[in-house]
Amino acid sequence: MAIPSLQDGIDKAGSPIGLLWQPNAEPWTPEVVEREYVGWRQEQAAWHEGVALLNLSHHMYDLWIEGPDATRVLAEYGANNFEKFAIGQAKQYVPVTRDGKIVTDGILLRRAENKYLLSGVPAAQHWVQYHAEKGGYDVGFETDTSSAFRPGGGDPKLFRYQIQGPLALELIENVFGGPLPETKFFHSTPVTLHGRDFEALRHGMAGQAGYEFIGPWEHAGYVHEAFLKAGEPLGLVQVGALAYTTPSVESGWIPSPVPGIYGDPELAEYRAWLPLFGIEGKRPLNGSYFSENIEDFYVSPYELGYGRLIHFGHDFHGRDALLKAKDEPRRTKVTLVFDADDVRRVVGGGEDPGFVLTYARHRVETSAGLVGTTMQTASIDPVGTVLAQTLIDSAHAEPGTEVTVVWGEHPGPGTDPEADLGFPRIRATVQASPFDRHARTEYRRG
Repeated sequence: MAIPSLQDGIDKAGSPIGLLWQPNAEPWTPEVVEREYVGWRQEQAAWHEGVALLNLSHHMYDLWIEGPDATRVLAEYGANNFEKFAIGQAKQYVPVTRDGKIVTDGILLRRAENKYLLSGVPAAQHWVQYHAEKGGYDVGFETDTSSAFRPGGGDPKLFRYQIQGPLALELIENVFGGPLPETKFFHSTPVTLHGRDFEALRHGMAGQAGYEFIGPWEHAGYVHEAFLKAGEPLGLVQVGALAYTTPSVESGWIPSPVPGIYGDPELAEYRAWLPLFGIEGKRPLNGSYFSENIEDFYVSPYELGYGRLIHFGHDFHGRDALLKAKDEPRRTKVTLVFDADDVRRVVGGGEDPGFVLTYARHRVETSAGLVGTTMQTASIDPVGTVLAQTLIDSAHAEPGTEVTVVWGEHPGPGTDPEADLGFPRIRATVQASPFDRHARTEYRRG
């Protein structure tokens, strides 16, 4: 029996929206790890005030790309600068459609001259592999899916542990017997722990210092235990699946935007190549904002804040569209700070609304009407309320602007997108994105 494709799913549902719209969809959280270890509030506090350990080993989708044409295919289907890409360096990879819409981003790590590792939500990986195979590039691929989708079960090929927070560097020095070599942001350095070799990638979350340690799975248990033991005197906290999803709301990263692939007739073959039971066919849409047109959910890399990553010094798929869009009016990425009293009234129904997490597209309004949509919304306990990464019309993006968020679930096709469904409103204030000052001003220095 043939495996159904994304195009099969769209045809059966009648439209991309018919396939993807799922009111009250459960938000994604990482697989395998515990939902909470000591409680999501304490776990959030750990990377703000102490030190936290996050396990990324099971939910990342990895694609190794190797061969003489590895750089060429990545450069021709990504907007990044490949002229300055050192071995051991990582970049946020930005593939776009011919219309200049994001496919989705990924983390691209250069392992050798002609070898890369592309990790994250697998839409970018699918895009690169399809075009490489169709275009006859001299390149090979090796895939390791996330643990929830690994055929036959088994362990991942790599472990990934993040150590984050103000005490992260002290913990790392305790584990390795001294500081790591000075490493630039988003560059990796080889490390050894009692004869076990792996890598340390420097970056952070929500503006805090940290590293991500990546290595062969055979060393996973030993390395994990070493961090736990050395971290105990510092109050190390393991972060569970709930809290893990939230730092992006502070750091300004919008996870898993809708890939701009569903309507273009020239991508019909691509949609027929993609499996229905993949990220492109199963990541749902929901919220109070609704449109029958899937293109209303597409986003530009400029809107996501990726303009600094776009390099026009080479020819790439979607280049002309991005050049045209560079100076066109577009939405601005901001952080909405929800009124805490309204959150308790609308979301919690009491004094404690509990944990809030949603990737729903909720309407953002002013007296002028619709001005934007939320992209990810989450409780941030150290802030004392709920934050939402939001795309908003530039005229309403000034910090301090007051807006309202329509909190509800549009039923989808068959109901007017503009129908007044009696949803409650939550007052919110526009603030900068990233919300965290350190993430906004100093995160990438060094």
